[in-house]
Amino acid sequence: MNYHGFELIEERKIEELNGIARLYQHLKSGAQLLSISNDDENKVFGITFRTPPKDSTGVAHIMEHSVLCGSDKYPLKEPFIELAKGSLNTFLNAFTYPDKTCYPLASQNLQDFYNLIDVYVDAVFHPLIPPHIFEQEGWHFELETLDQPLAYKGVVFNEMRGVYSSPDNTLSRISQQSLFPDNTYGVDSGGNPKEIPNLTYKQFKSFHDKYYHPSNAFIYFYGDDDPEQRLRLMGEYLMGFEAIQVDSDISVQPALDEPRRIVVPYDPGDAEEGEKGMVTVNWLLPSPLEVEKVFNPEMALAWNILAYILIGSTASPLRRVLLDSRLGEDLAGVGFDGQLMQPYFSTGLKGIAMPGVQNSDEAEQLAVVEKVESLIFETLETLVEKGIDADMIAAAMNTVEFQLRENNTGSFPRGLLLMLRSLTAWLYGGDPMERLAYEAPLTKIREHIQKGERYFEGLIKVGFLDNPHRTVVVLQPKVGLDEQEEQEWKTRLDALKKRMSDEELQAIIDENKRLKEIQDTPDSPEALATIPRLKLDDLEPYVKVLPLEIINRNGWKILYHDLFTNSVVYLDVGFNLHVLSQEFLPYVHLFGRALTKMGTESEDYIKLSQRIGQNTGGVYASTFTSAVYGREEGETWLFLRGKSTMEHTADLLDILRDVLLTVKLDNQERFRQMVLEEKSSLEASLVPGGHRYVNSRLRAQYNPTNWVAEQMGGVSYLFFLRELVKKVDNDWKEVVNTLEQMRDRLIGRRGLILNVTLDESNWNRFEQELDQFVSKLPEKEITIAKWNPDVSPHNEGLTIPAQINFVGKGANLYQLGYQMDGSIAVINNYLRTTWLWERIRVQGGAYGGFCNFDHRSGIYTFLSYRDPNLLETIDIYDQTGNFLQKLTHDQLTQDELTKSIIGVIGDMDAYQLPDAKGYTSMVRYLTGETDEVRQRRREQILTTKLDDFVVFGETLNLLKENGSVVLMTSTNTAQSINEQKHGWLEITPVM
Repeated sequence: MNYHGFELIEERKIEELNGIARLYQHLKSGAQLLSISNDDENKVFGITFRTPPKDSTGVAHIMEHSVLCGSDKYPLKEPFIELAKGSLNTFLNAFTYPDKTCYPLASQNLQDFYNLIDVYVDAVFHPLIPPHIFEQEGWHFELETLDQPLAYKGVVFNEMRGVYSSPDNTLSRISQQSLFPDNTYGVDSGGNPKEIPNLTYKQFKSFHDKYYHPSNAFIYFYGDDDPEQRLRLMGEYLMGFEAIQVDSDISVQPALDEPRRIVVPYDPGDAEEGEKGMVTVNWLLPSPLEVEKVFNPEMALAWNILAYILIGSTASPLRRVLLDSRLGEDLAGVGFDGQLMQPYFSTGLKGIAMPGVQNSDEAEQLAVVEKVESLIFETLETLVEKGIDADMIAAAMNTVEFQLRENNTGSFPRGLLLMLRSLTAWLYGGDPMERLAYEAPLTKIREHIQKGERYFEGLIKVGFLDNPHRTVVVLQPKVGLDEQEEQEWKTRLDALKKRMSDEELQAIIDENKRLKEIQDTPDSPEALATIPRLKLDDLEPYVKVLPLEIINRNGWKILYHDLFTNSVVYLDVGFNLHVLSQEFLPYVHLFGRALTKMGTESEDYIKLSQRIGQNTGGVYASTFTSAVYGREEGETWLFLRGKSTMEHTADLLDILRDVLLTVKLDNQERFRQMVLEEKSSLEASLVPGGHRYVNSRLRAQYNPTNWVAEQMGGVSYLFFLRELVKKVDNDWKEVVNTLEQMRDRLIGRRGLILNVTLDESNWNRFEQELDQFVSKLPEKEITIAKWNPDVSPHNEGLTIPAQINFVGKGANLYQLGYQMDGSIAVINNYLRTTWLWERIRVQGGAYGGFCNFDHRSGIYTFLSYRDPNLLETIDIYDQTGNFLQKLTHDQLTQDELTKSIIGVIGDMDAYQLPDAKGYTSMVRYLTGETDEVRQRRREQILTTKLDDFVVFGETLNLLKENGSVVLMTSTNTAQSINEQKHGWLEITPVM
């Protein structure tokens, strides 16, 4: 039967999704379409193309950026950003993978959903992609005058320079590529900065011509929208195409005859860390092409479970042995990666001591690597020979099963996760529905275990011990490598410039001017009018109210949220950190981890971890820190968060009671491991998350509560951890004493907050259990400690080995006289999607430019991400006030204003799963965000006008004069700025 040009291939009810899945093929164009219908209001659409690159010029990545920069139907400079301005979307982005490019979106609003689809489909099938877009998004030479040095610029080029500055990214990239020397997975689809300038516009254009055709498309729908309308819409889009043969197949990587070792240098930065290396051992696993033999859905799930058994928890045997060895500081490698046609497994260690690495011969340098490799194999052999602990298997099985049944994807749309899961088979000619139904493979695995088979031991033997397709990747520290590479870039560009004639250089200058003119020229009203959009009338005028019942007990309280959770209880146990002295604050994260990672009086940390895995959906600690509007003192809490099915609530509460009352804090070796893991994690996040550290550092200068947050999680915390490693070794008694004092002051029922999210029928049963749990906690008076934060604005340069910058500037607007008004959210949305986007990303070549306002503290910050510029970016921040003051009705039309308002309302009404709703409601309670306050702010947002923009420009001009700057950049760059600006920055070496 013909359904709007589609033929139904298969229909299947998938109980796990409570929905119907239908697979279609478009008869005329050859496109495939997977349609999943269920009651999820967060609707998802995605269109994916198989795009295997042949080199590392980044063509697939640049194409992903470029097709969203104007199309036949929507001939604007940035349809993507126009959508982002004024949509109620819950997700809007695009991804480049090693072998595919995905264009997914999600929305709860049906009309908005259709609008987004229309723009995205025209973008991928009918993009304009003129040469100037290739130059803007990919790369171009930058030159303003003949006497200036030549430079490269481009959004993807600078993004990938940032990516290549991350040692962890380098390790995972090389680990993957080492296993695939002969096919597309051996190159970098994101683009190697050294190869990106080799890509020509002709090659770029032909890439789209070859791969972006419906015959190579995988179209996906999910949610509660009309399934027939899906086919009708896509049938109209595809009717103009004829099926063709697209050569996008991915060749199978031939098996290696013997293991290989790859050694790659990296810059560790800080001299103290300068002799620390990294290593991974990597295996290519059996191919999914051998479906009948070894890689059916059962095997796909089994490898995920085995990865959890080996390295996924504190109790995991391979993880434990590696960390106990003291050979390194933290685990390295991605674990199991099943996203590619041929899956692989990667694990190892980072922070490996390589003494004398700068001078020793290679044999000495790599001796420790061989120890790591041997340790991994000895552990795997022991597991096969003696068997895996049954409790470890049970914990892994329950954990994975809980995750599958709960399907808790946080803010990430559930339907999008399912799309990516289906593509792991669909993209390679497999059944896309198989990976969505987990009950059958889970049952098969459970049956193997119940029969007493050595099931996972067999996988270890086949996949690891008897598998010669293995590589060892070593990241070898080389202090000064970053400076050396910077010089190589300069030498390369200087040589290129010398080979160019003045006429050729002038042509580059003229081309840069032309590109800037295009970027500066606004879209015509006619072009802007083509974008489908919602109206203010489409918006809900009232805030969404979350259920909250405040139940006061004797000195403690329960915040209860009556929400349907499918019989899963979500419980947060909160302790007020204001009872701690200030010197204890940097210990808080580690103390929280210690509660569930150190063991108790009755069981060691291994058995505790297994018990948590077997009986709950997880128990972990987190902190919440926030200023409170109109109050000097903010809120700072430690939460022990847990979840379980109703049948295991007693187990959950027993675990919480045991870890709170009987945790063993005197295990020196275990605590040392935790400190090293925490330190390593922060160091690994510096380059990919530099803007977050800059933001944290800026905010700490203007508000006591933000200062506290930075002490517990920012650069200051990293410095504390480095010292704490030494203290654990040299003064362990003092460390234990600190932890014990923290437990004594924190753990008690006085001041306790219990946050519970659960439906009413189950709550009636759980409430009594909860009261019994609290009754076991000690009854003692609490005293609020006095903190004296060091809040002092100044300019700071945080230095790391990176070839890219993160630039921030900020101030406390309340201290500058600003009065809070909801219009600031609309103004910021407008600035992010116009002024900052155009100046910092489009023209400046940074990956991102942002502005953020914390209405609770009054702190306003400008930030850039993976930015090739520095002082130029600060200058753009400083011009923002004048930009707003000069806005006219011709520039900020009512249509533009409406889009910005809609975008803000979309963020306010973001889709949340039940546990997130319960937590959000608790945060609002703690910070005094009543529904009345939120409603007043919403009304201010909905009535924002041009005058609000102009008036706020005056405030930003005060920030220009009074704000402070924090940069994350290289040492050379920071020193160069200080030479130019006479010691303007206080330089703080971070790495």
